[in-house]
Amino acid sequence: MPTMKAKATSTPASSDARAAMAALAEAQLREAGVRVTQARVNVLGALLETRSAASHQDIQDRFADMDRVTLYRALDCLTEAGLAHKISSDDRIFRYSAGADHAEHGLHDHSHGKQHQHGHFKCTRCNRVFCLDASDGTDFLATVLPVAEGQHSTAAQLQSALRKTLGKGFQSHEVELTIKGWCADCAD
Repeated sequence: MPTMKAKATSTPASSDARAAMAALAEAQLREAGVRVTQARVNVLGALLETRSAASHQDIQDRFADMDRVTLYRALDCLTEAGLAHKISSDDRIFRYSAGADHAEHGLHDHSHGKQHQHGHFKCTRCNRVFCLDASDGTDFLATVLPVAEGQHSTAAQLQSALRKTLGKGFQSHEVELTIKGWCADCAD
């Protein structure tokens, strides 16, 4: 099984690293056809910098001068554009993570009948959430549940299994896989 990669470190970034993340964020916004605003660049840059998913409050703490509504709108825009994804958790706090979550990673919105479908690891001590992306570019679910003969994708395979288990008429709109345990920092 491929090793899992960390998207970036969770330590504070230098000004050069922050500038590079801001440039990357702006490029991703333009590539996605999203209007570039300073709030969106800041938020996406912050998400690109961090290794674990960030809550609204985490981002609000970092950008104290940004009002809450602007932050919510930026997060919603990034999520809708596929530049970030929203992770629900049993603590009822949504967390956001950046990534190349376009079709190859399965981030799709429900209104278009597609699914966000990669795994997450949640530390039960510090409550940080990490995306499980394989270092070779494949998503974690594909490494755990390889595409079967005759299936076009992991999503199609899961949908087929759902129909076999529950019968016709059931249709999934979201797949969640969360592995819980202790992160490297908490396990020491």
